[in-house]
Amino acid sequence: MSQSETVLATLQAGVLHLTLNRPDKLNSFNEEMHLALREQIERAHHARDVRAVLLTGAGRGFCAGQDLGDRDPRKGGPKPDLGRTLEAFYNPTLRLIRNLEKPVICAVNGVAAGAGANIAFACDIVLAAKSAKFIQAFSKIGLVPDAGGSWSLARILGEPRAKALALTAEPLMAEKAADWGLIWKAVEDEALMAEAEALAARLANGPTLGLGLTKRLIQSAATNTLDEQLDLERDCQQIAGHSDDYAEGVTAFLEKRQPVFKGE
Repeated sequence: MSQSETVLATLQAGVLHLTLNRPDKLNSFNEEMHLALREQIERAHHARDVRAVLLTGAGRGFCAGQDLGDRDPRKGGPKPDLGRTLEAFYNPTLRLIRNLEKPVICAVNGVAAGAGANIAFACDIVLAAKSAKFIQAFSKIGLVPDAGGSWSLARILGEPRAKALALTAEPLMAEKAADWGLIWKAVEDEALMAEAEALAARLANGPTLGLGLTKRLIQSAATNTLDEQLDLERDCQQIAGHSDDYAEGVTAFLEKRQPVFKGE
């Protein structure tokens, strides 16, 4: 597997730590970083030793979205096909994050703007430093929310708040984002990574097969009817009930000890 310096990757005790690493550009995306992040999320899909993912950013920001430096209209040339950019780069990664049946934790350590904010919202559990802020910056440059932003904002916040954030591009501070239910919690800046790492380790040591099925269920609930959801619960519970983790969990409960889960 290739290693790009734009995304630092380390595997520790089942947690794949991913750090967006273009701090001089506030970790904004170029093609190399797009492909590097996608490669690591694909790795998480296929590697059995990866049981949870922790995503964060290097330096003073999480991610400022797309790097606009290569798209300076003053340089002339044909107009960019931003639809192709989404189809070739952002959308595959967003789908990989949502479809990964393992926990994905995001630690937002600073500004998350544009697609950077929306990639964070695609993760399963988002913690943010209290100084962090989320900005739907698209309207400032005449664009529309992308990287799933129009979907996640409307579903999580409802139409009025989603429209206001997208149309005004006003920053949303981490504590208010937590109050609104957009992220899990805001924590003191100096405690962010320790808390995120502890959470990722706890989930990686958990019954990750069942956690992945839980993720599938919750993500399906928004579009399923009650009958469809009941059927999906039945099917997922059947899979979970056949797992070694379920047997270990019940055994550990009866023996009054901590379970040792293997994600199988």
